[in-house]
Parts: sequence; structure tokens; C-alpha cells
Amino acid sequence: MSAPLVIVESPAKARTIAGILGDEYDVESSVGHIRDLPERAGDVPAAYKDEPWTPWPGVDVDNGFKPLYVVNADSRKQVQELKRKLKDASELYLATDEDREGEAIAWHLTEVLNPQVPVHRMVFHEITADAIAEALENLRDLDRRLVDAQEARRILDRLYGYELSDVVRKKVSYDLSAGRVQSVATRIVVERERERMRFRAAEYWDIEGTFSTIDGDEQPSDGGPSPTSFGAKLAEVDGTRVATGKDFDDAGQRSADVVVLDGQAATELAADLTDTAFSVRSVEKKPYNRKPYAPFMTSTLQQEAGRKLRFSSARTMQVAQGLYQNGYITYMRTDSTTLSDAATRAARAQIVDRYGSEFLPDAPRRYTRKVKSAQEAHEAIRPAGESFRAPNQVPELGEDERRLYELIWQRTVASQMTDARLESVQVRLGGTSATGRDAEFAASGRTILHPGFLRAYVEASDDPDAELEDQERLLPDLGEGDDLRAEALEPTSHHTQPPARFTEASLVRRLEELGVGRPSTYASIITKIVRDRGFVWKKGSALVPSFTAFAVVTLLEQHFADLVDYAFTARMEDDLDEIASGEAEMVPWLSRFYLGDNGDADPGLRAMVEKRFSEIDAREVNSIPIGVTDDDRPVVARVGRYGPFLQRGEDDDKDTVSIPEDLPPDELVLERAVELLDAPSGDRSLGRDPETGLDVLLRSGRYGPYVQLGEADADADEKPKTASLFESQSPDTLRLDDALALLSLPRVVGVDPADGEEITVQNGRYGPYLKKGSETRSLEAEEQLFTIGVDECLKLLAEPKRRGRRAKAPLRELGDDPNSNKPMVLRDGRYGPYVTDGEFNASLRTGDSVESLTPERAAELLAERRARGPAKKKAAKKKPAKKKTAKKKPAAKKGSKKKAAAKKTPAATTKAAKKKPAAKKKPSP
Repeated sequence: MSAPLVIVESPAKARTIAGILGDEYDVESSVGHIRDLPERAGDVPAAYKDEPWTPWPGVDVDNGFKPLYVVNADSRKQVQELKRKLKDASELYLATDEDREGEAIAWHLTEVLNPQVPVHRMVFHEITADAIAEALENLRDLDRRLVDAQEARRILDRLYGYELSDVVRKKVSYDLSAGRVQSVATRIVVERERERMRFRAAEYWDIEGTFSTIDGDEQPSDGGPSPTSFGAKLAEVDGTRVATGKDFDDAGQRSADVVVLDGQAATELAADLTDTAFSVRSVEKKPYNRKPYAPFMTSTLQQEAGRKLRFSSARTMQVAQGLYQNGYITYMRTDSTTLSDAATRAARAQIVDRYGSEFLPDAPRRYTRKVKSAQEAHEAIRPAGESFRAPNQVPELGEDERRLYELIWQRTVASQMTDARLESVQVRLGGTSATGRDAEFAASGRTILHPGFLRAYVEASDDPDAELEDQERLLPDLGEGDDLRAEALEPTSHHTQPPARFTEASLVRRLEELGVGRPSTYASIITKIVRDRGFVWKKGSALVPSFTAFAVVTLLEQHFADLVDYAFTARMEDDLDEIASGEAEMVPWLSRFYLGDNGDADPGLRAMVEKRFSEIDAREVNSIPIGVTDDDRPVVARVGRYGPFLQRGEDDDKDTVSIPEDLPPDELVLERAVELLDAPSGDRSLGRDPETGLDVLLRSGRYGPYVQLGEADADADEKPKTASLFESQSPDTLRLDDALALLSLPRVVGVDPADGEEITVQNGRYGPYLKKGSETRSLEAEEQLFTIGVDECLKLLAEPKRRGRRAKAPLRELGDDPNSNKPMVLRDGRYGPYVTDGEFNASLRTGDSVESLTPERAAELLAERRARGPAKKKAAKKKPAKKKTAKKKPAAKKGSKKKAAAKKTPAATTKAAKKKPAAKKKPSP
């Protein structure tokens, strides 16, 4: 008997839903998107090969912006399986996510599968039995407006990337790209680095005092500090406020009428106040309330998981996806903070059970947010179901899943708790010094009268109870006129700090503030600019732009400012919302953007690029001025074909040096640049080879330091002999005899007495090894190349040959991975250090080092690598079959014809494609 076929995006989601629906339904997954615009020429079906718009942009811009969709190579096998199952199905339920992407996946499935049975759209925001049952009772049709909005975004992003990436590749570097949102996100990071580069620190001093209410010579019995002592800072001198960091601008100049103390003035004033009698001048107490935070939406979840759990945005979304697909939380891509009635009831029940009725407000709290978006889910991220499972009730979760689930549970429950009631205390105290100067100090305190929601959740804290203690800053019970004694007066130096670099969490917050992108895309945006494009690298948790990012952003700002304008990107999101709601149409909108609307006044992207391309000075956009030396030579950082480098002087009198990969742009001041330019290049002569009389040179190459015998001669037939340094050797301490030993390799160890065959040892691509005829064996260490003898070689040759290289000892052990519970080990590989848990390997990034890598950073690298899935194996190239001598066949009869074999082409379609002449037949949708 045929059963309904339910299609979702992922196998994990399919397994969970299949467990709920039972055997009456057949649940399958599409494994993500099944179709997209072509990425390369090989993706394009034969019928479209001659079209000028394939494979790029893959959109017929002169014919209604019709896209060419091709089934992804990875999806072809799954599509065939879905078609097979659909033949036996009674109905088709499309149960993809309830956002634009999910709606688009459902539409692509109908286009490719061409179902001949009733089709229903099935949506839900959590994977529970009740939610699935409700979804089956409230089926709907595909929402073509949501599909149009997603398709408009995809086409515009392709056109934007197609046109601007070409400019970036030709003017900056061939391996770069531009993107509508990624370029804006990169610009945000670059602008912050520019602020840091312009910043000049200012120094200011104050006095930190410790005061006590103890009278006379009374001391605590244990001899320790007074139990009634408290700290206060110098606030005013002779009625004028003492400078703090906020009183200086980015140039280090004073921006307010304040007293700026230097070290000498602060020290003298502190000494002058030593015997001063202090008293309380004023006490101000002010009660106030703090309301709980709204439940999580996508952006706030990413921000808080970054701050509290040290998760990257990609790691947060990967873990949340697993929690959603396995039925633990509601849909994790949403910009809503609303909770359903069932959710508020569940949260209120847990509040009474865990914290008591005094923490329960009289009525449920409602959180509303003005969101124009029509494509997102309509509830906040919360624990799934009509009754919440507490974190201790889900022991089956892995460490990452448990920590994120606990965060979501805490935030949801806290959102329905009472306000926290607190009282702030501001105290002013002062005295007159021996020389008649008036000094006033300020102290502040805070008392928690009722913790309210803070009992369950404190933002950016893992332990609410511990954080409550930190939030409470108690002062003695002071009254105006009370006498005080200064126990200590410590002059303290401070320096103003540059604007903090963005972290992933703060960048997400900034993108949301500007309206750039959607919460569901933030993780992929950051992944692109940090990992895939190399525009940004991490220094700890801070995001640092590369010099290449500076060049790309400069190009776009100077010549395409309107396309990287924050307002333009935000307006586009509003336009997509209008398409999704039916207030606007896709094709006219794309036409205005790409082809223009009013001639030269509004030329559109295509004409804009054609007009401005010739105006771009590649040298100018790739140059970052650093300063001018004392001898009037300009120093400039440039982005070249082989990476960023420094140049001093003009073209006819210049010297250059590469910029270290891990040097942040704000640290490349003129002094540091000159230091790099003046440093020895590392290439030097170690002496002469006594046998040949040639110089032995130490050089630095693309793959590390090496030694070379003699200079290269363009007229010579042979290149000079070279040898790489051992891993244990340093260029700084390498001596002539060390270099000659390296150049002596390969070494003849001796001969096998059994057959007289020669045995040699040498350093190869995969490490040191010995060789006898066609037999080879790996050596344990490079130093054995000079010490191993014939007997040891014969012993190794007698052993069975091991596959692969001998594993090197790990560089460091980093504990267990919180996600896989497998030990994390830092190893040195062919392409540099990497961290592994035995299943996944993750290379260290720019800014990471073997010495400073923390277990948290290692887990983050592995989580990001795990999110990309297993490495795709390259298909082995087929060897051409040997031609067999064909037997002669009888000659064909006169007039007979050979039937040509029909070529198969991959399935493709253009949306609402018009019929073409029969001579050029194309696959139907």
C-alpha cells in the first residue's frame, strides 16, 4: 500500500520526524539544496553551452533575468532516490524549514521531481509530536512570494559577485572575490582597524585610595585589613574634575575642561594628603529595577554563545541545528522574541518548581519586536515542547549541545521571572591637604534587594549565583559627616585605549544594528570572510583585517561607494521583504539594480562597472601609506601578487620586504616598518666549500630555509645543489660544517653483504628514508641520516614495509574535545601545525601559534572543520583503456546508415522558460 512521502532537508531531521510519524509515512531528506546556479563550465548542460551568459553569471539578464538551475553533482544520486520513492507515494509533503531558504528548497523539489500526486507544504517551528500533528492539520500551498524573494536575493548576489569580483581580481589579486554582504562586513572590520591606526594613546594619573571608618587606633584582631574599609578614586581637585579616559579624543588630546595629573603631580598630591582628615560629604541612595532579557533570537544567541561559551557563530549554529533537528529546541533561524502561550506556561511552571513563587510575576511577560521580515519563524528560540526539559534531564547530549541547551533554557526561563530590584549608593568624601588643596574622592556600591531573574540568568556569565556576588558591591553604612581615615593613597597611571576590535559576537551585533544581512546568514558571512576568503584573521577572539582586505575595501569605497554603503545593503533587505509580502515584483527590481532605470542618472550595476573600471588605479588602491623617513623617503604597505610587502622609496630607489602574516595593520607604525626594512634578509654566506671552492649560501625560500652550493648561473646546464634545513636546525645558529653535512646527502651507508647492492640514506618529500634498489624504509629522525649504519639499515629492510609516514610525536596534548569527547592533539604536518581529535583535522590559522593555542580555541577550530563535513575524496583519474585491434566487420550495404548514440545531459531548467526553436532543443523544466 502506498504511503505519503515527507521530504525534509537533513538526514538527522528525517530520522527524528520518522520516529514521530511512524511507519505510515516515508520520510526522506533532500540533503540541503538540490539545485543552484552553475559554478563552472562543466555544470552547464550541452543545450546551454553556447549561451553568452553561462556559466557566469548563469542568469539571462536580457531575457527577464531567467536563471539557469542545474542539479548539484552531489545531489544527483539523492534526486534519483527521491524520484524512485515518489513513484510509489500517495501524496508528497514538503516539510522544509519555514523561512525563505526552506520555501525555495521545497519549490526546487517540485520543479525537479515533477510530482504527479497531491503536494502539500508542511511547516512547524519545533520537532515534537504535537507540533508535527498540528502541521499535518494545517497544510498549505507553496508560498511563491517567499520563493521569489529568495530567488531575487540569489540572483542579485550572483550579479553583484560576478561584476565586482572581476574588478577585484584584475585590480587587486586573481584569487579574490567580492560579495554584497561579505564586502560590507569586511568594511566594518577594516574601518575599526583604521580607527586603531589613527589612535594615539594619552597618559593620565589619578589616586586610588583605601579608606576606613575605624576610629582611633582600633585594628581588627587578625591584623588584616579593616572589615569596614572600602576603595575610592580621586574625582576632583580644588573643585575641578580629574581627567578620566573619556576626556581624551582619539588623537590623545584633552577634550574637556579637566585637571590632567602626571606622575609627579599625582605622587606629590598623594604625599600631601597623607595626614589629612577625611569625612563623608554626601551619600546618595537610589533604588532601581532591571527587567529580564528577551528570549533568544538568532543574533542574540550567537552573541551570547560567543561571550559565554566562546563559540564562533558557525559553531553556535551547527550545534543549534543539531538540537533543533533532534527535537530539543525550536527553530533556530528567527528574528522573533515572541513566546507561545504553551511556552510561557512551561517556563512559569519551572520557575515555581525551581525558584519559588516569589520569583513569578503576576502575569506572563510578552516580548514584541518590530520586524518587517515576512520570512522568519514566528517564535523565539526556546526548549521544545509544552513542558521544558531542564538541563539535567537531557544527559544524552554531548558537551557542546548540553552547554548551548542550558544557555537557551536559562534565558527562556529567566525571561518570565520577576524584575531584579537593586539599590545603588554613590558616596563623595574629601579632605584638605597640608598645603591647602581640596581633594574629593568618589566611591560607588550596589546592593541586591531581590535577585529576580538574575537568580537564573546573568548575561555573559556561566554561573548566575557567582555573578550575583560580583554584581553586589557593598559599602559600609555611611552617613554624611562621618569621619574616615586614609589607609592607603596610591598614585596610579592609566593610558587611553584604542577602540576594541570586533569579535564575532560584537560583529553580529553591529551587522544587526546596521540592518546588514539576516540573522540566519551571519554565521556564513563570518565564515566567508575569516576562513574562505582570508580577508580577516583571528588574534585570540579579536577579528583582524588583512592588508588585502584594506586594498579591496579601498577599491570598493573609492569607486563603488554606493554598493558597500550600509544603507544600501539594509534597504535591499527591506526590498526583499516587500517582494516576500507581495508589495513589489522581482524582475522590475532586478532590472533597476542591474540594468538601471534612468540612463546616466541611474545606470545600473553593469554600466557602472564598465564606466568605472578604467578609472581605477590598481597601484593606488593597493597602497597603504605608513609614513616618511628622516631622509624623506615614503614608506608604503602594498598588496602584491605574492602577498603584502613594505616599500621604502620610489620605484627608481626602493627597497622592499615582506610583511609578516601575523602582524596586525595597527601595529605597523613607521618605526616598526623601518625595523623590518633594515633587518637582515636572512640570506648570507656561511663560508666556502673546501672541495669545490664555491660559496655555501644560507637562503630563505617559499618552503623554509635552505642551503645552496654556489650561485645560480643562467648559462649553466645544472642548477646549484640545495638542501633543506632539518626541523631541529635554526638559520640563526647554522654553521658551515652543518651546511656541508646537509649538502653531502644523499649518503652511501654501505653495501648489503648478501647481494652487494648499495644502501643509501636521504631526505625526501615525506621525511628521511633509506633505499636499497627499489626497496625503501622510513627513518625515525633526520639526524639518523648521519649516524645510521649498515646493520641498522638491514634490520629495517628485514621488517615489513609500513604504509604511510611514521607518525611524529605530538607537539602538545590539549585535553578532550567537548563535542566528540576524543582527545585533542596538536601535531606538525606537511603544511604546518594542526589540531586533531583522530577523526577531523583542523589547520591553525593566522594568529594561532603552537605555544599559545588554548583548548577552547582548538575545540573551536575542530567544530568549524566538523561543520564542513568529511573531506570530499577526489575521484581517481581513469587510465585510458588500451586500444584493442578490432576485428574487421563486413562492409555496410550501400545506402545503410549508422545510428548515432544520443548524449545524455544533466537536468537543467530556466524559470518560466520560453519555447525555443526545434533546432535548439533544451531540457524542459
